[in-house]
Amino acid sequence: MTTLLLTLFAFAFGWLLWTLGEYVLHRFAMHELHGKGIMSREHLLHHVRADWHLAYTNVLSWIGVGLVGGLIWTPLFWYLTGSLAVGLGVAAGWAFGYGVYEYCHAQAHLRGPSGPYSRWLRVHHFHHHFGHPMSNHGVSVPWWDRVFGTLERPERVRVPRRLAMGWLLDDDGELRPEWAHDYELVGSATADERTAALDKARAFASVAPAD
Repeated sequence: MTTLLLTLFAFAFGWLLWTLGEYVLHRFAMHELHGKGIMSREHLLHHVRADWHLAYTNVLSWIGVGLVGGLIWTPLFWYLTGSLAVGLGVAAGWAFGYGVYEYCHAQAHLRGPSGPYSRWLRVHHFHHHFGHPMSNHGVSVPWWDRVFGTLERPERVRVPRRLAMGWLLDDDGELRPEWAHDYELVGSATADERTAALDKARAFASVAPAD
């Protein structure tokens, strides 16, 4: 029973550890590097498109998460506690946290909210996309943004029409009434070459896209 409880606590700690990793990676390895390295480049291209699709980077991310869990957290916490179960629990919680993050992030871009948490997550995340890319680096939780002073809570998110998520729009390309409390559409739905180039330049500078 004691081993089971320790493993459960280790799992919870591994998940908490992931939420810190999520913040640190998003802020420093993705945004502060301004496109230097594959992680930063691919993430900032995600800001240029403001969409989500399954890609080779998802596979690389899972490999990276598995390697960190298996080669760092498992032996480290095994050594610190003398329990392999604790080491494996931390690694499993770390991987679980990444899975939750990846699922929530994908769903935010692909589907509308279905409850209070998913509504909060979308407003929080899309303010990061369209309002202030150097704020709200935590995707699944806001704790570390609060700790490090990067948490912002917008009353409304201004979404450029050309970058609007599909679930936000009706058949005429206008904002669905049910989302009007949290979002407003700005700018044109089409983008010329100049606008596309400006979007990329601003994304790689971690600046919000222009209206």
